[in-house]
Amino acid sequence: MSIEVIAILILLIIFIIGAILPINIGVLGLAAAFIVGIQISGLSKEEVYSAFPVELFIFIVGITYMFAIIQKSGVIDLIADGGLRLVKGNVVVIPWLMFALSSILASAGTYGIAVVTLLAPIALKIAHKSNISPLMISIMIIMGMQAGSFSPLNIFGVIVNGGMQTRGLEHSPALLLLNCFIYFGLVALITFFLLGGLRLVKQQSTAMEFVAASIEVTNGNISTEKQKDGFTVYKGICLAGIGVLGILSIGFDMNLGFAAILVGLVLALISPSKQDGVLKVMPWGVIFLVTGIVTYVGIMEKIGVMDYVTAMIANLGNPVLATLVVSYVGGFVSAFASTTGFLASVIPIAEPVLMDPSLSSINVISAISASSSIVDLSPLSSAGALLLANVQGIKERVFFRQLLITTGIFIAFGPGLAWLLFVVIGTPW
Repeated sequence: MSIEVIAILILLIIFIIGAILPINIGVLGLAAAFIVGIQISGLSKEEVYSAFPVELFIFIVGITYMFAIIQKSGVIDLIADGGLRLVKGNVVVIPWLMFALSSILASAGTYGIAVVTLLAPIALKIAHKSNISPLMISIMIIMGMQAGSFSPLNIFGVIVNGGMQTRGLEHSPALLLLNCFIYFGLVALITFFLLGGLRLVKQQSTAMEFVAASIEVTNGNISTEKQKDGFTVYKGICLAGIGVLGILSIGFDMNLGFAAILVGLVLALISPSKQDGVLKVMPWGVIFLVTGIVTYVGIMEKIGVMDYVTAMIANLGNPVLATLVVSYVGGFVSAFASTTGFLASVIPIAEPVLMDPSLSSINVISAISASSSIVDLSPLSSAGALLLANVQGIKERVFFRQLLITTGIFIAFGPGLAWLLFVVIGTPW
C-alpha cells in the first residue's frame, strides 16, 4: 500500500474517531501529522512545523478575540434586535435576507471570510432569538457568500477568470457569476424547505408573536448593561470597530487576523474594566480543532497525496467523466484545505477538459468552481469555524457534528448537482 493511500485512510479514520468519541479532532490531526510526517514519510520536524497554519491561527484568534469583546459589550444583541424589528417579525424573510446580504457584499468585492465575519454573529443571534435553525441560517450565509464570490471583483472570480484568460480558454466573468448564483440559489432554496422553511411560512403569525416577545423578554445571553443602558457610547465604538475592520482588511489590504487583533486591542484599551473573562469565552476548542486537522492536510500535501489524486484524474479518457471527477476532488479537498488554493491550481489540472471542443469551458469551470466552494460550510474551514464560534442555543459539539454531516452531504451530492446542471444538462448560454 502506497504512502498516499495510507495518508488518505488515516484522514478517514480521524473523522470516524472524532465522530464517535468525544475527542478533539485537532489532537488526532496533530498526532497523525507527527506519525505520517516524521515516522512514516521521513519528513523533518521543521517540515512538519511548517505545515501548521499560522495565518489561519492568527485569523481565527484575532476574529474571535475581537468579537468576544463586541459580544460582551452587548452591541450584537442590539443589532440582532434591530434586525428583527427591521423585518417586523417576518421571520420567514430572515434566511433570505442573510442570503441577499452575503451575496451583495461578496459581489461587491468583499472577501468571503470578511462577509461571514460581519454576518455570522448577527445572523446566529437572530436565529436563536427567532427560533430559526442555526444550520439553515449558516447555510444561507455561506450559499449567499459563494453566489457572489465569483464576481469579477472578488478574489475567487479574479483567480478563475485570470487563469482562464492566461491560458487562452474561452471564459465569461458575467456568465460565471450568473451560473454560480443560479447554483447556490438553488441549494439555498432546497435548504430553506428541508430545514424548516415551510414551518416558518405556515406558522408566520405565531412566529411573529414569538419574535415580538423575544425582543422584550430578557434573554440570559443579553448583558445587564444592555437592559439598563440600551445604546451607549462604548457600544457605538464597538459597532464602529466592525466597520474599521472592514476598512483595514479591504481598503488597506491588511491581514484580517492582525487587523481584528488591533481593533480588539483598541476596544480593550478604551474600556479595560469590561475585559474580564474575554479570553475565557473564546472558542479555544474550535481553534485547536481547525489548526490540528489543517496541519495534517498540509502534511498530506507535502508527501504528494494531492499530486497522486491529480495523476489519477489525468488518466481518465472521457471528458464528461473527468469533469465529474475533478468536481468531486475539488469538493473533497476544499472541505479540508484552501478553496482559494485549489481554484488557483485546478485550471492547469483541468486544462485538457477545458480545451475539449465537445464541452463548454464556461460550464465546465462553473461546475468545478461551484463544487469546490459549496463545502466552505465545513467546520474545518475558516468560515465554518466562525459559524461554530458564534452559534447560540445549541451545544458546540452538536453543531460541529451538524456542520460536518452537512459538509459530507454537500461533498456527496454538491459536485454531482453542479456537474448535472452545467455539464450534462447545460445552460442555454
